[in-house]
Amino acid sequence: MVRIRVRLFATLREAAVDRTTLELADDARVADAWASIATTWPDLAPHREWVRAARNGAYAAFDDGLHDGDEVAFLPPVSGGARPIGLSPGPIDVSAMERELATHEHGAVVTFVGRARATSDDGRRVVELEYEAYPEMAGGVLHEIADEVGERWPGTVVGVVHRTGVVPLGEAAVAIVTAAPHRSAAYEANRWVIEAIKERLPIWKREQFPDGSAWKRPGA
Repeated sequence: MVRIRVRLFATLREAAVDRTTLELADDARVADAWASIATTWPDLAPHREWVRAARNGAYAAFDDGLHDGDEVAFLPPVSGGARPIGLSPGPIDVSAMERELATHEHGAVVTFVGRARATSDDGRRVVELEYEAYPEMAGGVLHEIADEVGERWPGTVVGVVHRTGVVPLGEAAVAIVTAAPHRSAAYEANRWVIEAIKERLPIWKREQFPDGSAWKRPGA
């Protein structure tokens, strides 16, 4: 076993704890430390796609190994740093996305939340919704879309998180936050992002009905 110290900062600390100690297997990695604290404090789970890690005072990858006595820190985005972009296996914290994205330079923030609904487009009753993605490709696609927003609407930034796995009815399946100096760009960019996701993101939706199920592309 290895015994490590874990520290959390800012929004992560508010969602969990300032610091804690973990005992993990000898072959544990940074990802195992995150998984352990996210199990104890489930509100941390939606942050995984944009959180950064540090080990003993230096940035670290999630697949880096751990040694007895290490201190691991998990860090939310800093100003000008990472954006909330990616896939989430758990509930999406939309308020955290807004806080982490917008700055005092953004006079307009537009948020779109696509929720799991109880009726399909053809009128059938949906009892469960599930999303399956190609994660190794999806993250890159979402970052490409976000980068294009900055090129099309200078000064505009975007955060976009799409949930995977089973999404209970009424919960967010996708959240898009656009922040811009002016409202027109924030509105236009937000609408463009959801259309780009429908066209380019490698993700599929399964609607479960009382008498069967069907896979389809989101928005189809």
